[in-house]
Amino acid sequence: MSAVSDRLPTFPWDKLEPYKKTATGHPDGIVDLSVGTPVDPVPELIQKALIDAADSPGYPTVWGTPALRDAITGWVERRLGAREVTHRHVLPIVGSKELVAWLPTQLGLGPGDKVAYPRLAYPTYEVGARLARAEYEVYDDPTELDPRGLKLLWLNSPSNPTGKVLSKQELTRTVAWAREHGVLLFSDECYLELGWEADPVSVLHPDVNGGSYEGIVAVHSLSKRSNLAGYRAAFLAGDPAVLAPLLEIRKHGGMMTSAPTQAAVIAALGDDEHVRVQRDRYAARREALREALEGHGFRIEHSEASLYLWATRDESCWTTVSHLADLGILVAPGDFYGEAGARHVRVAFTATDERVSEAVRRLA
Repeated sequence: MSAVSDRLPTFPWDKLEPYKKTATGHPDGIVDLSVGTPVDPVPELIQKALIDAADSPGYPTVWGTPALRDAITGWVERRLGAREVTHRHVLPIVGSKELVAWLPTQLGLGPGDKVAYPRLAYPTYEVGARLARAEYEVYDDPTELDPRGLKLLWLNSPSNPTGKVLSKQELTRTVAWAREHGVLLFSDECYLELGWEADPVSVLHPDVNGGSYEGIVAVHSLSKRSNLAGYRAAFLAGDPAVLAPLLEIRKHGGMMTSAPTQAAVIAALGDDEHVRVQRDRYAARREALREALEGHGFRIEHSEASLYLWATRDESCWTTVSHLADLGILVAPGDFYGEAGARHVRVAFTATDERVSEAVRRLA
């Protein structure tokens, strides 16, 4: 066990504990804008679907029920503009973090193989490479990478942490480059339904992939769009030649989405209204926090999508974290996501309306 854990970096959130303690000591309580966990209720129709499926004594299948696969393929075509998506093009997963962390291992990568991901990125991309003993590399423009030994290329649009959105032209160019060099491309699109000043596009759109899913897979999650972080519900969509062996591996590994969760996902993907309602909540919180942060001397960069504001006061991110903790506000330091974030903080707007209002009051 120690040999595996020794490959991993220090768990970043542990470093935030002293600042959390300071923020918690505020007379009016902490406003936690750090992790970005959903706090609003799970929509009733999803809860009902989960409850109705609670009597599920048998083992679920890794591939999911035909009804689940129908729901995923239907959503991918309706929402992402994908075409001719069949059951072979989709695969349920047990939350997207599990997939990101174990994908290089499941792909059989190891020493000498490279995994590449954005310079500012979700830390689990690196963790996945480390677990597989693969090499890892960051990029600003993926098409400038040396493709030799590069086996897995991660895209992330909208970005966590910056909220940056890749244009259709950028996506198209990257897909073409990856295919030219035989590099498998996985696109993390978990925030795609949360575009504010941009309309995010999927790599599954025919304008991006030319009508072919060869060598590309998109990752989607219901954690943010449907408040289902506690359900661990996500899925892959893309190249059947990639998904088929992953399915076999995951069968052997017992990586099954629970039957009640599968039923909940069917309900969630079949309803767009609850997504609209949740978007409206987030939009109001985002606007209030953005105005308050700018009034407090912050500059907001990117942030055209996702659930975060990428903010800076042109100082060390830890100085900013400390300053806000003294106000009882906890945020994530930018260097959690790479050295390039050392002068930024990531501010989530997933807190309740009351807590966001309290943060606005303190920043004023």
